[in-house]
Amino acid sequence: MPHLLHIDASAVPSGSISRGVAGTFRDAWEGTVTYRDLGARPIPHLTAAGISARFAAAADHDAEQATAAFLQDGLARELEEADAYLFAVPMYNYGAPSTFKAWLDQVMIAGRTFGMTPAESPIAGRPATLVLSRGGAYGPGTPREGWDFADPYLRKILTEVFGLDLHVITAELTLADSVPAMAPLREAAAASQAAAHAAARDHARKLSAKALV
Repeated sequence: MPHLLHIDASAVPSGSISRGVAGTFRDAWEGTVTYRDLGARPIPHLTAAGISARFAAAADHDAEQATAAFLQDGLARELEEADAYLFAVPMYNYGAPSTFKAWLDQVMIAGRTFGMTPAESPIAGRPATLVLSRGGAYGPGTPREGWDFADPYLRKILTEVFGLDLHVITAELTLADSVPAMAPLREAAAASQAAAHAAARDHARKLSAKALV
């Protein structure tokens, strides 16, 4: 059975669009799952001890380094042992949540989880689904064009650092129901969310079927 690493980054436990779309993916996924909820249980930010521990032998670690190295090793093993990945990441203040960045900082270990080129990554080529949600619209011609710093950053890291085979699903205009000024966009918002759920369901089924062949 294919094994999925699923990470939710939304700070909101219920009513989150990114969580909802990821849940649709999970419902259609046929395989085992390791799940991390970074909103409910944030990963500690990378510290001086965590950085220095990477450049010292385990036998030379002090207590802080040993604790930091233990955390990094566990998170890296989750990444290494998965056959596929599901990352659900909402946009916060034009970027990815700090909780997801903290997770990335802990698992991006040169020489272990990635190399000098994407092809050198030990997880290169594995399928990853990135579910993005954003309150407005940030595409060409929109008032906030160029303000989405989550999408390009995450695409770059997941494809050009980890070498993953990335599929991106985006739900936008998610604030239309709660912001009066966005009322005219509610129909478009509903369509965007419906399309995201359909894409998540279809992609999960596709990946599951391919892995089970």
